Amino acid sequence: MFRSTGNRVRPDFLHSGTLFCNEGNGVRPHLFVKFRLDHVVIAVADLAGTIADYGAMGFTVLPGGRHPGRTSENALVVFDDGAYLELIAWPQPGPAERWYNVLAKHGEGFMDFALIPADVPRAIDEAKARGLALNGPIEGGRVRPDGARLEWRTGRQTTFDLPFLCGDVTPRELRVPEGDVRRHANGAQGIATVTSAVFDIDASVRRYRALLGEGARVADPVVLPALGVRVAIIELGTSAAIVLASPSGVPAMQAPPFANELAQRLERRGEGPCALAIRTAGGTRRFLDLALSHGAPIEIGP
Repeated sequence: MFRSTGNRVRPDFLHSGTLFCNEGNGVRPHLFVKFRLDHVVIAVADLAGTIADYGAMGFTVLPGGRHPGRTSENALVVFDDGAYLELIAWPQPGPAERWYNVLAKHGEGFMDFALIPADVPRAIDEAKARGLALNGPIEGGRVRPDGARLEWRTGRQTTFDLPFLCGDVTPRELRVPEGDVRRHANGAQGIATVTSAVFDIDASVRRYRALLGEGARVADPVVLPALGVRVAIIELGTSAAIVLASPSGVPAMQAPPFANELAQRLERRGEGPCALAIRTAGGTRRFLDLALSHGAPIEIGP
């Protein structure tokens, strides 16, 4: 795990080639948060089986519905902090969609993640004015199992070290329900950290600063020699953080195992989320069974 402690990043431990950061007490509050973590996408082959497996791990899983004009359907794991996991599958092929193609070629696991700004069109315009290429706004939606129709707008990234942007047209509580569906038998309360594998961490830091704008808490990269990686932390308010990780450039024969595993992950699946830390109020930290999480490395604990 990686914790932010003041201006330093300290490695705590490593498990199965994954990298994590927990907010701990080191994440500093930011009074003018423009972006929050919205959701993390996990692509799976069998939605019904995945719902059962996440339920067996102690999560409350809510059927989400289908996406009009697409062949996908989803289910949600919603947390008290308002962020959620999207479990998405394709009952019929969807070759026009990047997520489907990555799933078909490389298998189940993390696919993408989204931030929610106060205003998607304005966030896109501001990012473009800072030199960042974004597509959108793009209209989207979903039909819930109860027939309710949801609408949203997205801004889509052109490099997948970045998240996409997602903002609601219909009330957000229709898309992200409240109440008892946010209670989980395993004590999960929210997403503490999303770790994203990136090719060029200096370029990614520049892109995040262009995306998030003035006042964004995007740290300069630091080297962790024992792991052979460079990392940078992006703080999203007082709850969540994004950790960027890239190999430090040590030749493969000399690099620590973790750096080689990260490089192999980048070669196989490209840039994007590769690990997740979920926050609980108590208990002990543990890693979820990769078979039950469908290829998504997830740590859960205080």
